[in-house]
Amino acid sequence: MDYTPDNTDIAVIGGGNIGTQFACICASKGYKVNVYSSKPELYDGVLEAVDEFDRVTVGRINKVSSDIGAVIGNCRIIMVTYPAFGLKDIADRLLPYANKDMSICVIPGTGGAEFAFRECMKAGAALFGIQRVPSVARLEKYGKRVRCEGLRSELFLAAIPKSRTKELAEFMSGIWDIPCTALPNYLSVTLTPSNPILHTARLRTLFADYTDGKVYDRNPLFYGEWSDASSELLIACDEELQNMLKLMDKLDLSNVRSLKLHYESDTAEAMTKKLRSIKSLRGLPSPMKRVSGGWIPDLGSRYFTADFPYGLAIIEELAGVLGYDAPNIRDTMEWYRRVMGDTTGFDIGKYGIHSLEDIYRLY
Repeated sequence: MDYTPDNTDIAVIGGGNIGTQFACICASKGYKVNVYSSKPELYDGVLEAVDEFDRVTVGRINKVSSDIGAVIGNCRIIMVTYPAFGLKDIADRLLPYANKDMSICVIPGTGGAEFAFRECMKAGAALFGIQRVPSVARLEKYGKRVRCEGLRSELFLAAIPKSRTKELAEFMSGIWDIPCTALPNYLSVTLTPSNPILHTARLRTLFADYTDGKVYDRNPLFYGEWSDASSELLIACDEELQNMLKLMDKLDLSNVRSLKLHYESDTAEAMTKKLRSIKSLRGLPSPMKRVSGGWIPDLGSRYFTADFPYGLAIIEELAGVLGYDAPNIRDTMEWYRRVMGDTTGFDIGKYGIHSLEDIYRLY
């Protein structure tokens, strides 16, 4: 099955950073692209993506609407760019339109997408996701312009059912004009230790002493002022995840690469130096908001509402299923639950995952 502009319309769910980037790039390739946005009045039909060399890519959008049914239409590819905490709601809205000709892409594919879109898959839709976003993307003007820096040299994609992976990887490669490797199973996406470990380790160490009422005198740069303490926790959690992978030896999880390999940094000091040096990231502030007297953590940011409860929490749950003690992951989640006052957690058992055999059965 091929996906060409002649036979494939694309719906992009979300008008944020990544949604704007994908909508623009897909439209620039000749695809008819519809966008689901809560603010359709801010679009004029033309999107721009600007790279770090100030080269502009222009995409003309077919339709923008806050009516998800009008956006879906006969689209074969649905690109979902909502944060993890919004996936189940989007899945419920898509369910009436789900069919065997529909392929739902979650960007990035972490956050428990295979659980959120379970009913859509039962209705015949395929699910696919990439391990990491193609580049850093930051909106300059909503509904108009996005700045994109640091395009990756390769993407990695998995699909359910697995038989669809190769064709969907070829489609994604064609969109971005870079190789897209087909992964052997979707768990290779779910366990990608990107934001679920990267962001959570930083937040736990950055706000280790936070209690309700505490005010900080400044907002440090999230990456530009990265600390060795954050690197030490990141490496510890990353190593626990790598140990978990060894317990699932019937699955090829070789593409769940250690962050030490991804960032080419074997020590905390090297990791700190590396993360501080990434040009496209180093100027980003930490997720904080200004209050009287200073700054406090923004507990409503995606760093808190997605990366912990739908990222690290899933890894914690799988460790429990495997009977593996992961103290650094567990303690980081316990810190999060204390700060948020949230003790509910992600219950992987309600999706039928109670044993190693259940993991094999799903993936």
